[in-house]
Amino acid sequence: MTHTARIPFFTLAPAPLKAMVALSMTVKQSSLGPRLVELINLRVSQINGCGVCVDMHWRDLVKQGADYRHLNAIAGWREAPFFSARERAALGWAEAVNALPQVDHTDAAYGELREHFNETEVAEMAFAISVIKGWNMINLSLRNQIPEVPAPGM
Repeated sequence: MTHTARIPFFTLAPAPLKAMVALSMTVKQSSLGPRLVELINLRVSQINGCGVCVDMHWRDLVKQGADYRHLNAIAGWREAPFFSARERAALGWAEAVNALPQVDHTDAAYGELREHFNETEVAEMAFAISVIKGWNMINLSLRNQIPEVPAPGM
């Protein structure tokens, strides 16, 4: 695999980029809260192998004051003691939704999810998972690279 971007999609498609950024910002401002959204973003990005997104969301969680050990353990969240029941339900749901359509474990995950989230939060989470999976697919398919030095403010 090449380590250079295929095209400069940020400049070639400004209107869709602006819409994706707006959706990303909207879900961060939802009732889920920025920490939970970023945990979902990080986990889905890990699963999908999107280095750009893993780097970005790990850094965002660090800025929010997340403990490094907790972030290092997110790939093994089921065995790690660092996550609340609510966070575990969200991570399980994010993994189940991300696996669609190849595997469908959403029935069991949905039951756990509904113990901790109301219908509005479930709907907001659907958008959160969808937008990060979209970013993952864009970055992976167009080979967007992790910047050696993050952009200012990132």
